[in-house]
Amino acid sequence: MKNLIKENLSILENRIKSACLYSERDPKEVKVLLSTKTVEVERIQLAVDAGYSLIGENKVKEAEGKFEVLKPQNCIWHMIGHLQTNKVKYVLKYADLIQSIDRMRLVEKLQNRCEYDNRNIDIFIQVNTSYEHSKFGIPPEKALEFIKQVSKYPRLHIKGLMTIGVLSSKNDKVRDCFKRLKEIQLKALELQLPNSSFNELSMGMSNDLELAIAEGSTMIRVGTAIFGKRPYPDSYYWNEVNKE
Repeated sequence: MKNLIKENLSILENRIKSACLYSERDPKEVKVLLSTKTVEVERIQLAVDAGYSLIGENKVKEAEGKFEVLKPQNCIWHMIGHLQTNKVKYVLKYADLIQSIDRMRLVEKLQNRCEYDNRNIDIFIQVNTSYEHSKFGIPPEKALEFIKQVSKYPRLHIKGLMTIGVLSSKNDKVRDCFKRLKEIQLKALELQLPNSSFNELSMGMSNDLELAIAEGSTMIRVGTAIFGKRPYPDSYYWNEVNKE
């Protein structure tokens, strides 16, 4: 298992280097976030030992258990799945950044909890650039107005944007998703809003990271390319249905 993960990480690094070379970018500009839902702590530890310390989890309860075990490793933890408002106080116990901010009710809940805890939290705004009903995220045409509203909440610091590309064999359709996020980033930067920097673009996963890098991604979320395929489809583990 150790050798397999090490080999997969080497392959991933070469993919990133090739994509950056093609796009005339510096590979150092692209961070790798380990997408670790359903991945056992022992396997995550192997990737951490190889120098990867950026971890992304989809479910709060699953993340809490892993965080306690890996706490001595000083990893950086991101919440990358849909976050229900009743889980806010729990996610703040471990998360350094929440990537899935997509509605004002969640923003208000986070602001109130951060006030209570006397802390701040870094966030990404999630945008549904594929316009798929099965995905969460603010619609692209509403993103800038939403960003303006979120920037008024002093406890929340907007560090960037996140999206999930459409699952398609047609590269143009996938790239369009990433292009939309890049366009929103550029427009958001022009606004010079408070509590905001927009330096990060979290887009691209195991199957489409090259396309994302070509369109400006600074953070790719990689799971199966490192840890191998999960026994069941993602929908089995993480059904994106809003229960609120």
